[in-house]
Amino acid sequence: MVNTVGSLETKYWWGTWIPVKKSLVITPEQRALIVGSLLGDGTMRIGRNAKNANYKVEQGLEQKEYVFWKYKLLRPLVFTEPKISYRYDLVKGKYPKSWWFRTVRHPLLTEIYDLFYERDGYRTGRKIVPETIEHELTPLGLAAWVMDDGSYSQGKIDISTYSFELSEINLLGAVLSKKFGVTSNFYKDRDKGYRMYCNTAETQKLIKIITPYVIDSMKYKIGFKTP
Repeated sequence: MVNTVGSLETKYWWGTWIPVKKSLVITPEQRALIVGSLLGDGTMRIGRNAKNANYKVEQGLEQKEYVFWKYKLLRPLVFTEPKISYRYDLVKGKYPKSWWFRTVRHPLLTEIYDLFYERDGYRTGRKIVPETIEHELTPLGLAAWVMDDGSYSQGKIDISTYSFELSEINLLGAVLSKKFGVTSNFYKDRDKGYRMYCNTAETQKLIKIITPYVIDSMKYKIGFKTP
């Protein structure tokens, strides 16, 4: 027996979605946020039966304000508000783990996906640093990268870059120097991978560039005390 209600709902949704999909654009600000976040915690995926990619944000519970800031910037691309993700433990039972949301799938997002991911058939491959990152990375994107994966200690900012290869870290360092005038270095963190960092003088240069884009709840990442 055909589920006519489900079929009608699907047809209605598809008919509603088509004009919305055609009208969607990605603004320079939205693209900058996505690019910076992909250097950090952001992820993109093309499902097995999907043609296009979506973008997902997921942060710890204490970073709720940061998640909703991203949601506000990307809202035209997102159909559902951020939600709490839960985990299950034999001892704890069900408990909250993180805040998350994802965008719709769209060809414009697939273009970004193809810059930042190796393809492995329908599977999402390794996240990479594209050769065009110099043209993609903006002060807003740089701020998102630091807010995602940066930390501040003893006057210095360092950034987790565990998922990237040494050649990609060298590329990022070259872009920071050439485009933003910030000199960085890196070190091997045991078997985890590499971390980039700036000394105290270069950290101050970096902070000056990104401070206008760093939200209050994340200013501890650049050495400011938050209320």
